[in-house]
Amino acid sequence: MTTIAMNNYSKQIKNARRPQAKKQPRAVSVGEALLARQLDAMKIAYIKEFQFHPERKWRADFRIDGYSILIEVEGGVWSQGRHTRGKGFEGDCEKYNQAAILGYHVLKGSTQQVKSGRLLRDIENLIKALDQKVA
Repeated sequence: MTTIAMNNYSKQIKNARRPQAKKQPRAVSVGEALLARQLDAMKIAYIKEFQFHPERKWRADFRIDGYSILIEVEGGVWSQGRHTRGKGFEGDCEKYNQAAILGYHVLKGSTQQVKSGRLLRDIENLIKALDQKVA
């Protein structure tokens, strides 16, 4: 068995290149997938993972085409996910406030609200309200 002096061992370890982990694409949540199917069924055009801020890398789950509407499907609301804990909640507040400052209407809903059709009804109602303002 070969022994290596500690300082030589340290040099070898420091110089060893560790492979960089590749970023995996974000998994689509159950709520997002279901909302996409609902929007498709109602023929409401949308963009998924829309980056709305010119400087920050913030994305909304959906942006409704032709309208300044951003949709967020919040996950983990019953399992102490990041949206319900201090730092995550504050980050979400900052993101949604900036979206409002930029002129977007932000609708948020839980997976259960997507399943019940509540979020889709809210989207349809907001589209109708915005169309009436223009007319």
